[in-house]
Amino acid sequence: MSDISIKLSKELEKKLQVAKKRVAKFNKEHPRNTLDEENLEAAMQSMDITKDEVNRWVSMVTADMQLHPKFEEVVAKGVKSLNKIPIIWLELADCSGNSEAFIKSANPAIEDLIFEYISLDYHELLMSASGDESESLLDDIIKNQKGEYILIVEGAVPLGLDGKYLRIGSKGETGIELLKRCAKDAALVIAVGSCAFDGGVVAAAPNPTGAVGVAEALKRDDVINISGCPTNPVNIVGTLLYYMMFEEMPPLDKFNRPLWAYEGRVHDNCERRGHYELGEFVEEWGDEGAKKGWCLFKMGCKGPYAHVNCPTMKFNQGTSWPVQAGHGCMGCTERGFFDKFANERIYEGEENEKDSH
Repeated sequence: MSDISIKLSKELEKKLQVAKKRVAKFNKEHPRNTLDEENLEAAMQSMDITKDEVNRWVSMVTADMQLHPKFEEVVAKGVKSLNKIPIIWLELADCSGNSEAFIKSANPAIEDLIFEYISLDYHELLMSASGDESESLLDDIIKNQKGEYILIVEGAVPLGLDGKYLRIGSKGETGIELLKRCAKDAALVIAVGSCAFDGGVVAAAPNPTGAVGVAEALKRDDVINISGCPTNPVNIVGTLLYYMMFEEMPPLDKFNRPLWAYEGRVHDNCERRGHYELGEFVEEWGDEGAKKGWCLFKMGCKGPYAHVNCPTMKFNQGTSWPVQAGHGCMGCTERGFFDKFANERIYEGEENEKDSH
């Protein structure tokens, strides 16, 4: 073995040990959580999710996070420890699409069950508490778990009229006030979905509410963005796992998105790419090209301008994704996508935008 190989092997082993220690740290029971590892395993068994399926899912997530196969055991243990991390999930100006993406499945995927298992101490859509009771719970988490909880934010932040376009809770707190209060002592802030990324559809022209993304609203450059409309639940789980294992975020792109999920271009990994190269395009809906699964670029597919792992991860346990189902990519992971890309026309932007990631 060469010196370089020995060095790389030692670095890998060191990183692996760090991850194991981090996961072991979270095995201390979260005081609010009555769930344990058996709950998750029982839920998977009730849904006929076999151990082999779980192992394949762990392998897939490990590979997608660009980790060495040796990390599969740590990833598997990390999944079972995710409910030890207190999480506040805020919904601001949104359609709840990212939350509904993992709770409205007739046959829940593994990542869907993980979300049910995760310690979502405060989630306005899913929690049973309401009114003053829910507000008291939120205040208690912020006060007693400073620097421990993770804040996940779904939805845009209206700034118009001093934030009065969005009021939440029995005290009529504005969305921006609530966001700032929760973000102040969070260990990590994650913006989930396109609206939380840069305002999304809520910020579409003429943007009457003055909606912006979470990072802009907080004036912070350390907010992790997981864009998409909706985003793939696997990308959220993977990001949480990486933080748990290494107490840091994975390498990020210029928009603070995890490179392992957003480095690849949709166009480059699309199963219809071969038809693009051969000049075989769908010219109108229902034509012969559409029946044969030809390229959708002329029908307005924005795959050449979008960066995300949809073609490889897909949705609903890898069943399908929009292009496979017959509709072009809308570039929903990119900035200003609704005004730029959400149509069925060929994008007339600059050619170099295809490679400007």
